[in-house]
Amino acid sequence: MMFYWFFLQDKKLKDVEISFPIVYGTISFWLGKKASEYNSHKWTVYVRSATNEDLSVIVKRVVFQLHPSFTNPTRVVEQPPFELSESGWGEFEIAITLYFHSDVCEKRLDLFHQLKLYPEEDTGPQSTKKPVVVETYDEIVFPDPTEAFFHRVQNHPAATVPRLPPGIILPPPGPMELVPHENKRGDTKDHPLSQWFSNFSEADELLKLAAARQQVQAHIAKLRRQLSMIDGMPQQSKAVSVQGQQFGHG
Repeated sequence: MMFYWFFLQDKKLKDVEISFPIVYGTISFWLGKKASEYNSHKWTVYVRSATNEDLSVIVKRVVFQLHPSFTNPTRVVEQPPFELSESGWGEFEIAITLYFHSDVCEKRLDLFHQLKLYPEEDTGPQSTKKPVVVETYDEIVFPDPTEAFFHRVQNHPAATVPRLPPGIILPPPGPMELVPHENKRGDTKDHPLSQWFSNFSEADELLKLAAARQQVQAHIAKLRRQLSMIDGMPQQSKAVSVQGQQFGHG
């Protein structure tokens, strides 16, 4: 049995941030010969640690809101892994709501994910062995955490915990309470679908951000060139151009 330590201190640590990289998404398989008009795919929606560590250290429960056509479309998962599996034929947006332990955060976190059953690109006929995987990487940041929360996660592999600012010295842990966790393991390292999980790292995300920034800068430069060309046009030509655009001819 696994135990988590809860400390009774609730003092806030100013100018300190604790972050947890997470991934949420769906993996869908075509049913092949077993597929029917209204049941063509089986799929799983989930929230996991980006490093596949146990997220129940911060997450108390996850609520998945499915399409109203499903029986009991509001699904509550209170133990890891935070996921659910279903089958169907249509794509729709899934609302995912994370609720945290009381010493972590009082607010909930709302996420939204589009279920995809078919690949974006035409890669030939669908295969029952190769799923459609759509995942989103994000980081949950907890500013000014309590001392109890800091103590509890400072050595947790799923957390990014900074060094405390100079002058902040934590007292030793105070009175403690043991809270049992029913699952022996809450990580997703040996998950049946783990072979399809994407590998995310901070370096990869920085490269993606840099590439996106370059695209935006290139687009801005292109717009500036177009504006400068318009500014250099004779007034009569500009008026014709504007008028043409108004009537859909520009």
